Amino acid sequence: MGFRRSRGGEDEERGREPRVNHRIRVPEVRLVGMDAEQLGIVAIEEALRLAQEAGVDLVEVAPAARPPVCRIMDYGKFKYLQKKRAQEAKRSSTHIEVKEVKFRPKTEKHDFETKMNRARRFLGENNRVKVTIMFRGREMAYTDAQRRRLMDIAQELADVAALDVHPKMEGRTMSMMLNPKKGGAPKEKSPETAPSTPAPPPPEAPVMNTTQVTHKGRQS
Repeated sequence: MGFRRSRGGEDEERGREPRVNHRIRVPEVRLVGMDAEQLGIVAIEEALRLAQEAGVDLVEVAPAARPPVCRIMDYGKFKYLQKKRAQEAKRSSTHIEVKEVKFRPKTEKHDFETKMNRARRFLGENNRVKVTIMFRGREMAYTDAQRRRLMDIAQELADVAALDVHPKMEGRTMSMMLNPKKGGAPKEKSPETAPSTPAPPPPEAPVMNTTQVTHKGRQS
C-alpha cells in the first residue's frame, strides 16, 4: 500500500519541516550520530539501517550541504522540545508599548502633577513613555529652559524609568524617551497632609495623703 499524497496545507506544512527517513532521497549523506559524533559520509541505506537499529529516525538537518547532513535522532521528541521552547520564549517575552505624555511650556501645577502621575503609571505597567513639550509662536524662544525641564522630569521619574533618548527638537515639539526599569512600580504622589497633633497625655490620678487618712482613722 502506497503513501497518500498530502495536499494544500499539508504540503505547505511539510515544506517547512525537514525530510525524515525514507523521504530523504539522495544516494549518500554526511551522518551525525545521536551524541553528535561524526560518522562520515555513508550510503543512505546504511544511514537508514543505523537509525532503525537505534529505534529512532534519520533527519535531514542541512539539505543544502553536499552531501546533505543527516542526524540520527528521536524526531518526535525533538519536535516536542522545540514546541515547548517556543512556548516558553513566548511567555517570557514582554510586549512593550510606547505611551506619550504631552506638556506645554505653561502647563499649570495641577495638570503637571496629573501628567507626571500618568507617566509614572505607564512606566509601572512596563510601557515606554515619550515625554513631549509642544511649543507655539514665541514659546520657541524658551527651548533651552524646556530642555532643562525635561531633564528634571527624567530625574523625578528616575526610580521607575531610565532615560533612553535625550531631549531633542522635532519641528515645534521637543521630546525624550523613557524606558521602564525592571521592578519599577507606579507610585502616584498623594497630596501632603498636615502632621497630626499628638493627643495630650491623660490626667494623673490624685495622690491621696495616707498620713491624713491614718490620722483620721485613729481619731474615730
